[in-house]
Amino acid sequence: MPATTHETDVLVIGWGLSGLVAAAEAAAAGRRVIIVDQQNRADFGAQAWWSFGGLFFIDSPEQRRMGVRDSIELARQDWFATAGFDRPEDEWPRRWADAYLAFAHEEKRSWLRQKGVGFFPVVGWAERGGYTATGPGNSVPRFHITWGTGPGIVAPFQREVEAGERSGRITVLPRHRVTELVARNGVVVGVTGDIREPTGAPRGVAADAAVTSDFEVRAGATIVSSGGIGGNHDLVRRNWPARLGTAPETMITGVPAYVDGAMLSTAERTGARLINGDRMWHYVEGIQNVDPVWPAHGIRILPGPSSVWLDASGTRLPVPLFPGFDTLGTLAHLRATGHDHSWFVLSQRIVEKEFTLSGSEQNPDLTGKDVRLLLRSRLGRGASAPVQAFLDHGADFVVRDSLDDLLAGMSELPGGDALDLERARYEIESRDREIANPFTKDAQIAMLRSARAFRGDRLIRTAAPHRILDPAAGPLIAVKLHVLTRKSLGGIQTDLDARALRPDGTPIPGLYAAGEASGFGGGGMHGYRALEGTFLGGCLFSGRTAGRAAARAV
Repeated sequence: MPATTHETDVLVIGWGLSGLVAAAEAAAAGRRVIIVDQQNRADFGAQAWWSFGGLFFIDSPEQRRMGVRDSIELARQDWFATAGFDRPEDEWPRRWADAYLAFAHEEKRSWLRQKGVGFFPVVGWAERGGYTATGPGNSVPRFHITWGTGPGIVAPFQREVEAGERSGRITVLPRHRVTELVARNGVVVGVTGDIREPTGAPRGVAADAAVTSDFEVRAGATIVSSGGIGGNHDLVRRNWPARLGTAPETMITGVPAYVDGAMLSTAERTGARLINGDRMWHYVEGIQNVDPVWPAHGIRILPGPSSVWLDASGTRLPVPLFPGFDTLGTLAHLRATGHDHSWFVLSQRIVEKEFTLSGSEQNPDLTGKDVRLLLRSRLGRGASAPVQAFLDHGADFVVRDSLDDLLAGMSELPGGDALDLERARYEIESRDREIANPFTKDAQIAMLRSARAFRGDRLIRTAAPHRILDPAAGPLIAVKLHVLTRKSLGGIQTDLDARALRPDGTPIPGLYAAGEASGFGGGGMHGYRALEGTFLGGCLFSGRTAGRAAARAV
């Protein structure tokens, strides 16, 4: 008999964004809720807390004020062209994608605004594509930054959970790690697991400690919202698809180490069907953090479109693999080069205008809702303080006054011996010759001029085209880029009520899934690629769906 036994209507496994939303919704429906998580309570919000807070909206007031004409038809065209659904098991992911698009077009923004969430007025343009109208990518800017970044999107749901605790409706059990789902006669009736010693580990640190006892929770409905596999490099490599080449020997990590995928295999043992495990979303603009929290902690550069992108040998990447255009296409191309890294080459003028670092801790102006700091860091001269810290201390940054010195510094970094100095020089000088005229055959330069037709890019995101080697734009900067693990695009297959499905397509009574554990809905509503700003939104939508459905069922 377990040392501790609890009983509840709805059990939520994991207190990331989807779990908090699910718990808040179930409690609002009058159900008793227990939330369990293996971490300390300091980790409320989990990965979402660390995020930049990007959200995907369709035809929002922010877009309209920026002169962007969007529509549900255009967004659906972009989503399905980007997702590339091509498998029989994509039936539910397709349905989830349609349902999520309707949510992003209609209710999502007003629902969040009612909870006090605000948004930065300038809309970002992520995953620009660069192909034809029927190819992958966003046709228009849709990336809305939460005012307060990740903590700002977590806050209202954390408040609702804490209010539920005070009322006695919600119980939160930290340091409780689920090891098994309990099923009786095919119905999931709860979980068993281990209770770990409390620790003082700060947010983001995997708080491994001795097991003190075991526990059981009996529940009318159980929601798995435990995240994906991005912190487990062995599991990432095991799921790495052949279409993306060989898995990198070295990667850096964009999520805390406790994002280990353990609950996915637990759900599978109970009969849940896992699909699309080979679909994953890893970035190719990763840099080693100057102030790491977890092992191999990496940060993603959210680049503007101007930097010259070279592979490890110094060859420029082909059209349209420019910064910010096609994450998956760039990953596939770079994996075929035989090297685990690539390079940005740019000027100080570009870094000041275009470099934003992903994450709440890298954006103190937006996270802290500090308007003065925002104006100073986004519109003033010089790089923002977080970017300057990487320029001064980052292991992957080379800053020099001449191209000769820059190339020499690049070759001195680990892996720099692969760099063909003459090839790199040829690529950079050739690109610069194309700047002399207002017309060009260089597709990236043409894209830069097109991008500046969008007011948001011209204001804070895209530097005026210029010669990178222009001394007035210097100094020169090179950045060594790594593959950065981040999101699982597959997971537990669910129907539109977030019920976990068996391999035969029937629901498992009592079992639900939300967030990244469900591929953000259905077992993979993004397909092969994401349009960005859709991960937090997927957590919101799937968590809300699971919480409401579980509450109805008990």
